[in-house]
Amino acid sequence: MENPYIKQFPELMAGKKIMYVHGFLSSAQSGTVKMLQEMMPEAKIIAEDIPVHPEEAMQLLKSMAENEKPDLIIGTSMGGMLTEMLHGFDRILVNPAFQMGDTMSSMTGRQEFQNPRKDGVNEIIVNKSLIKEYKDLTTKSFTDISDDDRHRVIGMFGDNDPVVHTFDIFRNHYPNAIYFHGEHRLIDKVAHHYLIPIIRWIDDRQQAKERPIVYINYDAMHDSYGKPASSMHKAYEMLIENYNVYIVAEAPTNNHEYTEKVQNWVEEYISAPAYNHIIFTNQKHLLYGDYMVDLFPDENFMGTAIEYGSEEFKTWEEVITFFERLGGQ
Repeated sequence: MENPYIKQFPELMAGKKIMYVHGFLSSAQSGTVKMLQEMMPEAKIIAEDIPVHPEEAMQLLKSMAENEKPDLIIGTSMGGMLTEMLHGFDRILVNPAFQMGDTMSSMTGRQEFQNPRKDGVNEIIVNKSLIKEYKDLTTKSFTDISDDDRHRVIGMFGDNDPVVHTFDIFRNHYPNAIYFHGEHRLIDKVAHHYLIPIIRWIDDRQQAKERPIVYINYDAMHDSYGKPASSMHKAYEMLIENYNVYIVAEAPTNNHEYTEKVQNWVEEYISAPAYNHIIFTNQKHLLYGDYMVDLFPDENFMGTAIEYGSEEFKTWEEVITFFERLGGQ
């Protein structure tokens, strides 16, 4: 049966290098490497088995980064902690284990690798000495961060991660901390819904690419019960492949409960792809963009107004058909 979450995005990072840094007890044979390559077939995914001893791991990774000059580095768990130290590159840290020494304290004894390694080693012993090595290395996290670097690192944090909880630690040093709906592992569903849109932002920035802008009125996204309107998710995911999509809501004076309600709704039903893409305004006509999907379009909007709920656009399926015919224009 075909996996609905393994979708190819051939234009994404095309001709570029992505370096992947795996987590503890994993290897370059991780299914994540295969998944990333399947999703981005025109990119080159680079991965190596990370040495067990952290100082050796950092030496290898710095050498790889210097030699390969990747356009993006993605690190998960322990790999996220190591990736943070690779300054000068665009980086995505997925559930980074910045307290790796403490995390390993509950793993003492014989541990088996989850994936085959080139050296043929199948298991290691986690002891106090190895734990201390990791604790010593993590003291070097968040050092020598330049202003440029601060905005080239994105942290992604599963809101149901049972293993590491480092959102606040990361946010104390970097501004782009993003929650997503998921646990610790970077599974295909998480990659499809949350990682790929973030990679697309980075790819666009690297290319200085400006996509057409689509504004969606918040009230057109939900039904009378506050649940997502039928086919809204399908439309949203289709749109973000070709457009820069913003959610627009009213900005009632002194009604902080409303703005918080909108933010919570977007976080629950859209999550990571809408990070920093909510606009609160009572002056929609001042928005500059290409399209506006709205229940009551402002006649002064300079782009194309799509009146959601009208005879022409009764449901999100009609909106989908309209944009499919445009072909991303």
